[in-house]
Amino acid sequence: MHLLEVDRISKHYGNVVALKEVSAHVDAGEVTCLLGDNGAGKSTFIKILSGVHQHDEGRLLVDGEEVRFGSPRDARAAGIATVYQDLAMVPLMSIWRNFFLGAEPRKGIGPLRWLDSAAARRIAREELRGMGIDIRDPDQPVGTLSGGERQSVAIARAVYFGARVLILDEPTSALGVKQAGVVLRYILQARERGVAVIFITHNPHHAYPVGDRFVILNRGRSLGTYGKSELDAQELVKLMAGGRELAELQHELEELTAELTRTS
Repeated sequence: MHLLEVDRISKHYGNVVALKEVSAHVDAGEVTCLLGDNGAGKSTFIKILSGVHQHDEGRLLVDGEEVRFGSPRDARAAGIATVYQDLAMVPLMSIWRNFFLGAEPRKGIGPLRWLDSAAARRIAREELRGMGIDIRDPDQPVGTLSGGERQSVAIARAVYFGARVLILDEPTSALGVKQAGVVLRYILQARERGVAVIFITHNPHHAYPVGDRFVILNRGRSLGTYGKSELDAQELVKLMAGGRELAELQHELEELTAELTRTS
């Protein structure tokens, strides 16, 4: 029994087939990478898992029981948290305020309750440190952090609030090499804490070092699911690009290079 499983999921928008009989699963303490170029169906897949959209065919199972999320709140109640590319953060607010953002700890009794800012600062610092992030000052505006650091705050926040499945939507797409490495390290930290991670990306070089399993989408269809022992990084690149298309592109580039050499 898997923590989260999709079984032959399909989604249609009128005559457009966004997903067609896609199957995948994720278990606690593992990273499942969902790969594909633009238009492959990754966004639709995320929206179904996070409760934004409902599937038209197939089954969605949590802990072996079939479910159908009516809203993102239903998905969160099942322990599924999604970190989108925009991170849903307020740049001018502090790190600790963004960490809690609507769920701040309070103290007092009944109607006489107020924000426990000291506890919020302490918890934010401790949780971030537990993910390997040593922040300088929890009162620092989150907008002053690097892209990788902001991603790490979002990941730590989701884990703290009980995420059993953490969906990361292209977390490294707008980052440089160093900051992408920072985010990949935090993905491994989440995995070590027993969280099931779904890492959506179009970059196989980011997916391969952290992934335990790879699901490859192409135009809404699955090209297969592979364990890390079943393929190397170069084979993953070829599967994403399509073996024939990649070979044709290489041939065209070689011809272009030869022509440029002759004319130079």
